[in-house]
Amino acid sequence: MELAHSFTVAAPPAQVYAHLIDPRSYIGLSPLVVTVRDITETDEAISYVAVERFDFGPFHWNNPIKVRMTGSADGRTIVSAVRSPGFVTLTLIVTLTPAGDGTTVHESIALTAPAPLRNFVLGQARSVQQHRATELTRRMTA
Repeated sequence: MELAHSFTVAAPPAQVYAHLIDPRSYIGLSPLVVTVRDITETDEAISYVAVERFDFGPFHWNNPIKVRMTGSADGRTIVSAVRSPGFVTLTLIVTLTPAGDGTTVHESIALTAPAPLRNFVLGQARSVQQHRATELTRRMTA
């Protein structure tokens, strides 16, 4: 399963990159992420655990996902490889391109999930992607 989305924010690529390469920025940038923990950095990557919260009426489920994020030397590309319980994997590639005084953000997502989870996972990924575009646009104009 694959998704792609592009949008423009009112900040230069370096500012957008600095925000997106910090795992703590994903709290609220994804409406599901409620905390980020166990952040470790090496020369090659940043690894961390993001905790997603899914609400089902009065009940909720915390889903810890492992993320390995790599940036590019030119500050224009971030790749996040995600492993989630339930044999769900996701690769998010964010590409930043100058656009006047701002930046065009292009996100491509490749997902794998077992058949019983595919529709749910795809729907959540699509919803998160749209929320992230709105929230990053808001953050970059504040």
